[in-house]
Amino acid sequence: MQPLLKKLNAEFIGTFALVFAGTGAVVINDVSGGSITHAGIALTFGLVVLAMIYAVGDISGAHFNPAVTSAFWLAGRLPAGLVLPYITSQVLGALVASVVLHFLFPTHATLGTTLPAGPDTQSFILELILTGILMFVILNVSTGAKEKGITAGIAVGAVIGLEAMFAGPICGASMNPARSLAPAIVSGHLEHLWIYLTAPFTGAWLAILACRGCQDADCCQLPGTRKK
Repeated sequence: MQPLLKKLNAEFIGTFALVFAGTGAVVINDVSGGSITHAGIALTFGLVVLAMIYAVGDISGAHFNPAVTSAFWLAGRLPAGLVLPYITSQVLGALVASVVLHFLFPTHATLGTTLPAGPDTQSFILELILTGILMFVILNVSTGAKEKGITAGIAVGAVIGLEAMFAGPICGASMNPARSLAPAIVSGHLEHLWIYLTAPFTGAWLAILACRGCQDADCCQLPGTRKK
């Protein structure tokens, strides 16, 4: 199998697993009368990302998130030619996961769609900051000493679980356009989708500036500043 196809398969499978397990936990919690609980949902999101990072991180880098992919490109750590293929694979993986969940739970209204509990602006700002923190951690644990790479899955999974735990009840703590896009499309709940398509990208891009502020400049090279 060609190296590019392996990368795209890894992103497809990883994003499928993320959306299937994460939003699946939301759906099953609803249909089972709250047996999983909010803490269980947050833990599910963190654990599935941790598992997938260790499963395919050496193949594709384990992005599973269009905002992360775009930020890696802006930071000079992903070739431009991989951005669209990666994002396409991620969105397809997420869509397939939501379609499977719809098949399994056809009467569920939202399929785990991220919806704000308060004003749209409140959730936009929360999603921007949450994604910024997540991307800052990703950028810092995915470079440098070998020991960082070994523990990267734990760090990233922990941040996702932590942020979902405290912010999920208000904004949904998506931090991932693919995770929000797929259930919104399949369930037909598109009314607040703009928040979860714009805030994560903005937060991830701002994280590059934060990374440059406390790391060697070679860690995150913005377009126009990259060494030839």
